[in-house]
Amino acid sequence: MSKHPIGIFDSGVGGTSIWKEIHQLLPKENTIYLADSNNAPYGPKGKEAIIELSIKNTEYLLKKSCKLIVVACNTATTNAIDYLRKTYNVPFIGIEPAIKPAALQTKTNAIGILATKGTLSSALFSKTSGLFASNINVVEQVGEGIVELIESGKLYSHEMKSLLKIYLQPMIDANIDYLVLGCTHYPYLMPLLIDLLPNHVKIIDSGEAVARQTRTVLKQHNLLNSQVLNTKNDFFTNGNPDVMQSLLHGKFNVDYLGF
Repeated sequence: MSKHPIGIFDSGVGGTSIWKEIHQLLPKENTIYLADSNNAPYGPKGKEAIIELSIKNTEYLLKKSCKLIVVACNTATTNAIDYLRKTYNVPFIGIEPAIKPAALQTKTNAIGILATKGTLSSALFSKTSGLFASNINVVEQVGEGIVELIESGKLYSHEMKSLLKIYLQPMIDANIDYLVLGCTHYPYLMPLLIDLLPNHVKIIDSGEAVARQTRTVLKQHNLLNSQVLNTKNDFFTNGNPDVMQSLLHGKFNVDYLGF
């Protein structure tokens, strides 16, 4: 089992930001990444639809003998991971916006959260926000249109910059000092965000924490791979393979998956 791959899925290419952190921390691990770009973004979809899509992705990865599955999608985590954990007999690692560190470290008593509608409206987000951010000003913004632009290869486009200016202005006006990224697509916006935000604003995403948790759970289940040679990293998408290739800088093959 230890030689079996880690499975990772997202509503699209954004979860490759999580894959990069896992691969950097655990280079001996075999991985399979599944991008359900044909159904991106998950955010506007209802809970039942998100669970159905998460089931489809999970079962595909289980057929590939994955030993652990990372739900590299905030919306799928907040809406479907409880169901997945109850239904399938493999460990699942989920993702949620890093509200806690932002809320604990803010000096201006104001933080911004850029996320999808599905994440911001979820019960898990509400619970986490209530636990750690009830006494501070939390400026929430649905990143409508961002995932679609990234999935269509328009990451650094004029449209993207214009959209981000609109979304960030209320946060700047509120004097936030932390911006929490609540979607795995959003770390790829980092150069734009740094350019648009005041210098004192720190940007937080969940990638490193997810990689560390993945390592912890693999250790707990005695599933760490000790084999050094011939590790494989396979990427599948039902969208445009070129978009994922560009984010991976052409270092890995990306196969089209017609489902």
